[in-house]
Amino acid sequence: MADALNTVDMNLSGPKSRRFGLIVIGDEILSGRRQDKHMSKLIELLSERGLSLSWAKYVADDPEQITVTLKDSFASGDVVFSTGGIGATPDDHTRQCAALALGTKTELHPTAQELIAGRIQAMAEGDALKADLNTPENQHRFKMGEFPLGSDIIPNPYNQIPGFSIREHYFVPGFPVMAAPMMAWCLDTYYQSLFHRENWAEQSFIVPKGVESTLTPLMERIEASFPGVKVFSLPSVGDPSKGGVYSERHIELGIKGNANLLENAWIALRSGTEALGYAIHDISKAD
Repeated sequence: MADALNTVDMNLSGPKSRRFGLIVIGDEILSGRRQDKHMSKLIELLSERGLSLSWAKYVADDPEQITVTLKDSFASGDVVFSTGGIGATPDDHTRQCAALALGTKTELHPTAQELIAGRIQAMAEGDALKADLNTPENQHRFKMGEFPLGSDIIPNPYNQIPGFSIREHYFVPGFPVMAAPMMAWCLDTYYQSLFHRENWAEQSFIVPKGVESTLTPLMERIEASFPGVKVFSLPSVGDPSKGGVYSERHIELGIKGNANLLENAWIALRSGTEALGYAIHDISKAD
């Protein structure tokens, strides 16, 4: 899997002034040994703040791939979170690749040095040998604080080993328990001015036995008639274990956009669906 690069185009950003992206780095994700939890968590964190995820990419622990991916994302102007590869083991390449992508070098960040030293002392629990910062083991730990020149620190409340940020890219560990609060801190520290700028909302209903080719002209008319409203459909072959309309083929049909624009589009979508001869099943919290 070392040469694999998977890209998921989310297309969920809506009419926001900034796009948010995610890069998940790690062979363990691509091989299936670990399941990615970062994307769902970032979507949740963004949604809580009235924002949304525009794109996500999965990249192997391959320096060339990581560098190329970061060059592209630095050039995009997007706000990007990157998880994984910032440790100090042989398969951790993200810090060096970020520097290469920016045409600079890494250097031990003085604040990171202090934080790592503090962590070493705390873990030593009074053992003088373990607390000696000059041992080869402890000197190696300081590599986790070598960031591209010009980087800022991202605090890590879990174990104090920091991440780093540069050019609106936020690099956090691959461990979700650490990454989640660090991503939240970045959003709250740097992007509060973007929170809930748009009254973004979406609503949908189920069309039992719906056929996308039949519904597509209606979807196109809704988008043409109501600028700023996006229509979506999520077809399903059905799941007998769920029962009811969900047990058979169906489509979840809906709209999203600024809440102030949705009411008339919602009425038109429902009446248009019924005019095609379809029944409508409203989605409840129990579904």
